[in-house]
Amino acid sequence: MKRSIALLISILLGAVFLVSSGPAATAAPYCGITWGSLPESHLVGTMDASLTNVRAGRHTCFDRLVIDVRNDIHGYDVRYVSQVLTEASGVPVPVRGAADLQVVAYAPDYNVLTGQLTYTPANRKELVNVTGYTTFRQVAWAGSHEGQSSVALGVRARLPFRVFILDGPGTGSRLVVDVAHRW
Repeated sequence: MKRSIALLISILLGAVFLVSSGPAATAAPYCGITWGSLPESHLVGTMDASLTNVRAGRHTCFDRLVIDVRNDIHGYDVRYVSQVLTEASGVPVPVRGAADLQVVAYAPDYNVLTGQLTYTPANRKELVNVTGYTTFRQVAWAGSHEGQSSVALGVRARLPFRVFILDGPGTGSRLVVDVAHRW
């Protein structure tokens, strides 16, 4: 009888414990970031955009790459690759870091109406000085061909990213690539 009562009490205590503990807790995402690391692309129908500048910035939770474009950008394709290749020739573009992010902006580095170059990097291997950045290791030029321009972004590791287009300033637009500091 004592055994039966002890067993019954154990079962009841176990049931109370299970009910009071609730579902298992999950860790909150870093800085509330819910991005992923799968390819992102978007295509728009304009044809008069041209790349004018590449720059970068540091933020609390992510590093940011910005590609400035005259007029509205046609779109983009951003993805992790085993190696970024140059436009047209397919020559590898080596970059520092454990992961290579290929950033393709659907905007050439020249004015499509006049043929004049609108972007000429001073140093193709270091478009932007990212020394001291948490995530970025190197930003290199991968060329422009047939209406699109590519940038090789070397990052610390394969980390979550997001991509979006901002209007302005003026009639221009900006392609923005944010890469989180961690998962």
